[in-house]
Amino acid sequence: MPTAIAHISDTALWVALYRAIESERADAHFRDPYARRLAGERGEAIARGMPAFRSGIWPMVVRTCVFDEFVLRAVRREGFDTVVNLAAGLDARPWRLDLPAATRWFDVDLPAILAYKQDVLSGERPVCAYRAEPVDLRDAAARRELFERVGRDSRRALVLTEGLLVYLAAEDVASLATDLHAPRSFRWWAVDLVNPKLLRMLRRRWSKSLAAGDANLQFGPAEGPRFFERFGWKEIEFRSTWDEAHRLRREMRMAWLWRFLARLSPEEKRRELSRMGGIVLMERV
Repeated sequence: MPTAIAHISDTALWVALYRAIESERADAHFRDPYARRLAGERGEAIARGMPAFRSGIWPMVVRTCVFDEFVLRAVRREGFDTVVNLAAGLDARPWRLDLPAATRWFDVDLPAILAYKQDVLSGERPVCAYRAEPVDLRDAAARRELFERVGRDSRRALVLTEGLLVYLAAEDVASLATDLHAPRSFRWWAVDLVNPKLLRMLRRRWSKSLAAGDANLQFGPAEGPRFFERFGWKEIEFRSTWDEAHRLRREMRMAWLWRFLARLSPEEKRRELSRMGGIVLMERV
């Protein structure tokens, strides 16, 4: 059985294993009963073969929790009727979250990964109006057609790009942001973001393992969420991965020491550290 990442879609197996590990804790912040099945033996082998395997768990748990919160806030409190999940991978939110039955959920990804997910979950029923959309997001014409079609039939849509943008070049992120702004019903966009310093750290840790799958870590804008303003998107909430890890009690080893040292730093430096990586909720302007 191959134990290395051979295609960018294999990263979904890796992340699913992290969700399984959190789900199986007595004090789990979320329960994903499908994650272990979706990861499979190969996902476990890939994840455990990655450098610093354990150190990757806590940020993935934080990311999952915050995206969960944004989704539930949108559909349960803010009246959003549609969720568009780009590069959805093996995300099982349409099966595991407490979503209104009328919520329209679109999983968008490459045909093979969506077919694999549908096969593994063939005996399970989504809690909402689920649809898989096999679209290669690199095909600009195909994605624009999808966005126009989904946007036309939606009142208020939330777009998710969880674990996607970091693998794209800046010009590709710009093109995607422009296309997402075209449908007027696409109101919110949730992204995870790293700054250049954290991007360099992630490259040192994982670039060799990801290279064979052409999963190159590329996007970490120096201007942070302001990168998106020229394309019609404005930050309305930033959740620091570091701060959220403390809130959720899912911190890296020796985090207490880093927090102590941060308190001794100037305010500007503390702010820079807190925004090295995070989950951002943006709205169209």
